[in-house]
Amino acid sequence: MSTFKSFEEIEAWQEGRKLVRAVRSICKRDNVKRDFAFVDQITRAARSITTNIAEGSDAMTIPEFINFLGYAKRSAAEVRAHLYDAIDDGYISEEEFVDLNALALKIQRMIAKLIHYLQSLDHDYKRTYKEESTSELVN
Repeated sequence: MSTFKSFEEIEAWQEGRKLVRAVRSICKRDNVKRDFAFVDQITRAARSITTNIAEGSDAMTIPEFINFLGYAKRSAAEVRAHLYDAIDDGYISEEEFVDLNALALKIQRMIAKLIHYLQSLDHDYKRTYKEESTSELVN
């Protein structure tokens, strides 16, 4: 597992951005944008993935970072659940469902691997700020 100096360098966050953009694109469709509850729920869930990774990466302790990653992982699962609604309501095609569900699963696996890595570190380690970076992990 490589180190990172900012949340933007975390691959799961980068993939999460792709999912957010795809979800937002779907939510702008004429047949979807009127379903305010669906649009709100799936958009919040998708955005929660990236925001929790970002917020957690700035945590001062490893266990706190792990907690935020857990929220992000569960948000990816929530997006997957909403994708079933989207296909059932005819908002997305079968192909879109397969692609987006695979992306959400990929994100969940990436987050799980990062959690596993962080769990192997010393939990008493206090993260400190160096320069202006907000989240440098040190082995």
